[in-house]
Amino acid sequence: MQGMHKRNSYGDIIDLEPMGAEAMHLTVGRNSIYNGLPEYMFHPIDRFDNLPQYEEKERFQEQLEEQKQEIEDAYRFFSPIDLLILHLRTELRKKLDNYTHEDVVMQQIIGDNLTKQQRNNRFIRQVIPFLPQAKRIRGNRTLFTLMLRKVFMEEGLTISVQQTPQTHTDEVPRYGESVDMVLDDSYVGNIYAEPVQTYVIHYWSDKEAGAHFLHFLDEVEELRLMLQDFFLSVEQQLCFDITEDAPPLRLNDDVFYNYLNYNTNI
Repeated sequence: MQGMHKRNSYGDIIDLEPMGAEAMHLTVGRNSIYNGLPEYMFHPIDRFDNLPQYEEKERFQEQLEEQKQEIEDAYRFFSPIDLLILHLRTELRKKLDNYTHEDVVMQQIIGDNLTKQQRNNRFIRQVIPFLPQAKRIRGNRTLFTLMLRKVFMEEGLTISVQQTPQTHTDEVPRYGESVDMVLDDSYVGNIYAEPVQTYVIHYWSDKEAGAHFLHFLDEVEELRLMLQDFFLSVEQQLCFDITEDAPPLRLNDDVFYNYLNYNTNI
């Protein structure tokens, strides 16, 4: 231990010195017990007083060397305890790190109403670290898309964004200007088209497209609902489209049935 006075310049490790083939002497920029105790416990208070004028430089240098040796002896005396305290602090830091890194506590607070089934969802587990940033991501399509791409990338999936036109019907219009007339108590159907941002999941796996394919769809639907609650505004709707560009092999070209491009007639 060498105190904190050199730490700003040298960092935690001030010096390294080999000591044989299997040992290394480290000078560490951390305070020892010596640095927290009064100086008079280790050195005379009047050490540099009453030095003879005719030998002031020589006597001053002698006293300085004695004080350096006393400091070194004090560091060596406290070194076992200093190392024990450093070890305890390191072990404590390792245990606390599981709760403090990546805002884990904040993730638990924000996602406290997630069900056990949602927490076991492989996609939602990838989204939970983003919960502390929900305020920044909400309403930002770029950040939301980057988050989704990372989540699906962890599972070997890729997504693309496209605008899909959809027809919406407002059976009871609330604003007269939307239909250019006074509504009063009459019923007026209001149909309008609006593009919807759709995330297309490009994925086709014999493993997922078999007996467990419906479970895969349930996981994606759970993810959609969770994202809807935490990262989208009330008026926004999230839509996933699971598709595959390449057509599957069909044994019968005359009559076949496709479920999400999967030949269920085989």
